Amino acid sequence: MGILTYLGGIVGVLVLLVVAVVIGARFGDGPRGLLPGGPLQAGELVIGEPDWTFARDIMEMELQLVEPPRSRTTWLQVHDKKLYVASGYMNSTVGKIWKQWPAQAVEDGRAVIRVDGKRYERQLVRILDDRPLLAAIGAEVQRKYGAPLRGEMAASGDTWFFAVQPRRQSSLPTD
Repeated sequence: MGILTYLGGIVGVLVLLVVAVVIGARFGDGPRGLLPGGPLQAGELVIGEPDWTFARDIMEMELQLVEPPRSRTTWLQVHDKKLYVASGYMNSTVGKIWKQWPAQAVEDGRAVIRVDGKRYERQLVRILDDRPLLAAIGAEVQRKYGAPLRGEMAASGDTWFFAVQPRRQSSLPTD
């Protein structure tokens, strides 16, 4: 009985440690690997639209939606000097539980991304029916990551593709 109590105590401490790390990550500047993080705060805020070719071979970026203000690590694709992001497994059970950000981005696509230590205010816009563009983005995913995401997966909803565009200007007056 003594050893079971000891093992139970160790398991309890480990569970508390994991919970503390997960909760702590939500308040940190950006994600920690697979753990979602808080708002992206560090790094120069770049104004304007860059030629995203510099990011063609960068494997990951940090993506934060403005609402809700949580960040995650995601793959990025560059095609024709523009930036895109894809989210696969959207029709799978795991995807529906784990990947809530794509639906949140459709509702409010305002985002902040951090690439190579620099932040950019962006707007995520879902791409549904531009077959040549979807095919090009799918080919880039295949080239870069070896993942079998194809443009035609957008029609079934298995993969959601987003253009990462300059943020729309507010129509509210500024006093």
